[in-house]
Amino acid sequence: MLSDPQINQAFQIILKEFPNAGPSLQAQSNFQYLIAVLLSAQTTDKSVNQVTPKLFQQFPTPQAMATATISEIEPLIKSIGLYHNKARYLVACAQNLCQHFNGEVPSVKSQLVTLPGVGTKTANVVLADCFGIPAFAVDTHVSAISKRLHFVSSTATVNQIERRITNALPDNLWISGHHALIELGRKYNFHNEKQIQDLPIVQICDQWELSNQK
Repeated sequence: MLSDPQINQAFQIILKEFPNAGPSLQAQSNFQYLIAVLLSAQTTDKSVNQVTPKLFQQFPTPQAMATATISEIEPLIKSIGLYHNKARYLVACAQNLCQHFNGEVPSVKSQLVTLPGVGTKTANVVLADCFGIPAFAVDTHVSAISKRLHFVSSTATVNQIERRITNALPDNLWISGHHALIELGRKYNFHNEKQIQDLPIVQICDQWELSNQK
């Protein structure tokens, strides 16, 4: 695996290619952004952005969504995957926000993960993008790239990837680094070796990995 300085340098290279990488989900409030992130599980941000305008037009606040029925939510998000479960999570999450957080999205990770449907990744995304609090979220793009570029072992878990990256990078690069990796993963399919084997960042990290093994 690469050393901390090598990982840091790799991120600098990636950030130069994607200097303006940032959130792509569309929302008008922290609550709406949280809901959009929940909807984005196992689907694309583009697909989420296609359904949220009508969803937020009818249920723009936690108070409004907390009174919705699942059967009212489902038709509005039916075009994205897992819409049955997601509809339940949306209503339950809104109700929980109203009951325990006065209708406000909390800015503390331990509180965020108590919300229905919210795990570590979603909590980190919300902390970073809504509140600017340093956090590093690991999604499928980040996981695949981190393993292929030798930041972590090929068997590393999501939690292990998060710990490795946050230990290697200064916290002022966690948010921008996360978004840059996502853009890299969207542009190049890191699950297809033929598509990425000639990328400069791949060749550089492969060379570092070989030299580290000597």
